[in-house]
Amino acid sequence: MPFFGHPPHVFPYFGHRNANRLTITARALRAREPSWDHQSDLAKIRALWSQFASKEHPRLPVSLVIGAPDGSEWRHEGVTNDEGFVRFDIEIDGWGLPATTAWETVRFEWYNARGAQSAEGYVLAPGTDAKLGVISDIDDTIIETGITGGISNVARNWRRLLATMPSDRTKVPGAGKLYGNLAGAIADPSADRDKPGTRRIATQRPFFYVSSSPWNLFHYLVAFMESRSLPIGPIHLRDWGFNRATLGSSGHGLHKRMAATALLEAYPHMRFALIGDDTQGDLIAFSEIAMENPGRVAAIFIRMNGEPHTPEELAAKAHIEDANIPLWLGDSFDVGADFLDRIGVSPVGDTAQIVETIEEEGPAAGPSDLAQSAQDA
Repeated sequence: MPFFGHPPHVFPYFGHRNANRLTITARALRAREPSWDHQSDLAKIRALWSQFASKEHPRLPVSLVIGAPDGSEWRHEGVTNDEGFVRFDIEIDGWGLPATTAWETVRFEWYNARGAQSAEGYVLAPGTDAKLGVISDIDDTIIETGITGGISNVARNWRRLLATMPSDRTKVPGAGKLYGNLAGAIADPSADRDKPGTRRIATQRPFFYVSSSPWNLFHYLVAFMESRSLPIGPIHLRDWGFNRATLGSSGHGLHKRMAATALLEAYPHMRFALIGDDTQGDLIAFSEIAMENPGRVAAIFIRMNGEPHTPEELAAKAHIEDANIPLWLGDSFDVGADFLDRIGVSPVGDTAQIVETIEEEGPAAGPSDLAQSAQDA
């Protein structure tokens, strides 16, 4: 395996918290930090393959250190499982939530052959002023995969899947503008990104991403989002195995329903917009989420890929409409202002400035660019 001799490194994933619990996951791998600045196809293939071929490190003691609001540090101990994952689900009663959405910093600590090691992690804390959150799919919702339509499309698009760096991938048409509108203004444009706890810029409305892709693609997907100035948020991926639950089509919808339901339960003060596409049963899954959580779904956006609706999808569409939930269907996310007004999202002021930055600057616009736009608006 590549990097077999590399000492174990803990790679944190994005966490999130409410007023009572903090959840964050990390993975111990014998691997280097990923790099995405390669030029040749061979180097690109190696970079992508290394995300799947890296060696998990089980039974590694890992400490999570978090700063409490009173200035004290809380330390929690964990051990990685057979796949290298360590998950912390910590009770934090009495912390409360910030007034505006913010990324908070935590620290992972462990030992390897080189001695004491640490890595910074990020936890999203939705603000008390956030009344709308967003739960979004990833594949063919924000990033084109080229694998819909059967194995022939996979064969034609092998380079996109195996030899394309994040900044070169194609964004779904209209996604930047829609996501910019839904994100709202920068939550705290005055934040100093060099201070602990403020190194990621949060938007007013928190974003969460749910995908059936494996955890191995976490860093790749984050790099893609950053290169396209899409709102960053916790990403719920899956630990792939060669079994029916992972590879079967039914597993996609179940994974998304469970993750989305947990988010609705974690943030009862927010309603959510659900965004997906019709390649993995998102319309059906979102309908079931809406029916099981009356009043909690503010809108549903489904990107269509040209296939006719199945009877199950037609039934799901009818359920959504009967519940009077705004439903948008289209082959690109060219969502009009009238529809956004129905869910209380107006593309004016700070939001309009952010959207203009995304649309005009594209991949060159990063979080610091968006923060400056919000300050200037």
